[in-house]
Amino acid sequence: MLSKAFAPDQAIDMMTSNDLEAMTAFRQSVEAMIPALRRYARALARDADIADDLVQDTLVRALRSERLFLGGDVRSWLYTILTNLNKNRRRSLARRPQFMPLLDNNPDASGTEAEGRDIARALATLVEEQRSVLLLVMLEGLSYREVADIQGVPIGTVMSRLARARAHVKASLEGERTALRRVK
Repeated sequence: MLSKAFAPDQAIDMMTSNDLEAMTAFRQSVEAMIPALRRYARALARDADIADDLVQDTLVRALRSERLFLGGDVRSWLYTILTNLNKNRRRSLARRPQFMPLLDNNPDASGTEAEGRDIARALATLVEEQRSVLLLVMLEGLSYREVADIQGVPIGTVMSRLARARAHVKASLEGERTALRRVK
C-alpha cells in the first residue's frame, strides 16, 4: 500500500503544536552548540577550514537525523557525530601521502605566541584518542562520563587516556620525550 506524499507546507500543517515545539527546541539546542562545536573541531583538526567543514557536516547530519534523535543530551550527540566524522576524515587521510609542514621559526614571536605554538606542537604529537579526550575534558569541560559516552569507551579508558595525554603534554613542554603506548 502506497502512502500519499505531502508537500512540505501540508506536512507542517499536519504536525501537532507539540511536534513543532519539539522541533524548534531541538534546532535551538543545536544552534546554541555551534560555537562549542567550532572550538572543539578547530582544536581537534588543527586547521580552521577543515574544522568548519567538520562542523558543517555535523550540523547537516544532525538536522537530517533530527527525527532519529531519541532524546537525551543534544550536546553529547553532536560531539559524537563530530568525533566520528573526524575519525572518518583521519582514516581517509591515512590512505593519502602526507607532507610535513615547515615549522615557523620566527625569532620575533612573543613569549605567549611561542608558548601557544609549543602547546600546539605538544598536542599535535598526541595520538588521536588522547588528544580528543584531552580537548573534550579540558577545552569543552565535559565530564568523564560524557566523554566516555561520546567516545564509546569505558570511563576508565577515558581516565587513562587523559592521564597519559596530560603526562605527555607536560613532558613535551618540559623538553622531555616520553614513549606513549597506543591504548584501545
